[in-house]
Amino acid sequence: MNGTKMRVERLSAYYGKTKAISEISVGFPERKVSAIIGPSGCGKSTLIRCLNRMHETLPRTRVEGQILLDGEDILELDPVHVRRRVGMVFQKPNPFVTMSIYDNVSVALRFNGRHSREDTDKAVVRSLQQAALWEEVKDRVDAPALSLSGGQQQRLCIARALAAEPEVLLMDEPCSALDPVATAKIEGLVNELKNSYTVIIVTHNMQQAGRVADYTAFLYLGKLVEVGATADLFERPKERLTEQYITGRFG
Repeated sequence: MNGTKMRVERLSAYYGKTKAISEISVGFPERKVSAIIGPSGCGKSTLIRCLNRMHETLPRTRVEGQILLDGEDILELDPVHVRRRVGMVFQKPNPFVTMSIYDNVSVALRFNGRHSREDTDKAVVRSLQQAALWEEVKDRVDAPALSLSGGQQQRLCIARALAAEPEVLLMDEPCSALDPVATAKIEGLVNELKNSYTVIIVTHNMQQAGRVADYTAFLYLGKLVEVGATADLFERPKERLTEQYITGRFG
């Protein structure tokens, strides 16, 4: 296993008095894809939103425990700094609808300091290439983001996240709103991205976890049931609850 890039220790997260996840401890290896699976309402999205401190942006929320990035607790850091290092792609494509394709990608650079036009141009091209979108849009980068298909919009959102040059990329069910063709493109992209980034993906689709993830964590009722190499977890689960879930007996 590669070295651990991120790790949570005894992490709990609350919405008001309701505990959504309870004392989870799990590591995410560097430059690998880690999937988080489990039935609806088990805490998958809450966990991933904690990893770049998005959870606390909601009213009456709090977290307990530690979230370590290269051994440093991000709960003690500036949230803006954290989100530069830990990018996020959401369930539904959310491009900035009033902006062009180019501006959607370059906006991350404007938030992160002043850049020359030449540097910005290079960063936009690089990010669109990394998101496997450049060849499809290189002749129309000034076109509105909404002129793209749903799958292209999601890859544009990935490019926007990559433009800030994060170390970790979080993806919260990034294919749930996409058709099978667009889903296959995103999955192929995920497999490429792990060469440069640590990727953590929430998915309700166990087949997708099997295709893209090196490691998988199974959550149930806010608790971590089992984590391990994806092939081992699916083929030789250690916990009976894991076996029941992956064989479709509940969920």
